[in-house]
Parts: sequence; structure tokens; C-alpha cells
Amino acid sequence: MAWTWRYETADGAEAAGGTSQQFPTQADAETWIGESWQELLGQGVDQVSLLEDERVAYGPMGLRPA
Repeated sequence: MAWTWRYETADGAEAAGGTSQQFPTQADAETWIGESWQELLGQGVDQVSLLEDERVAYGPMGLRPA
């Protein structure tokens, strides 16, 4: 089982870069996004979805502050 983040634009299309590296656990993936969201936002990623293998675990989750 692998966990990845799918990068998306505001309209849900795939953003540049496509997906993150793979993580062994959901907790590792969530820790990484907590540390990396601002950099991704600066690269044109507006939202992300967390994938467990090919299944969407949750998302999309916006990266812009509320």
C-alpha cells in the first residue's frame, strides 16, 4: 500500500508535477503535506487529494488559507 498526493488546479485538473512521492503510511503523507503546502501553492498547486494506491482517501483539500 502506498500513499501519494495528487496535485490539482482550482478547477480539479491535474497540476504540474502530477503527484507527490510515495509514502509508506497515511500519517507520513499528512506530515509531509503539512510541511510542504506553501511550496506547492507557489508552484501553482491549488488543491490536493490523498490517494491510497489508486483510491481517493479524501480530497480535494484546498491549500489556500481560509
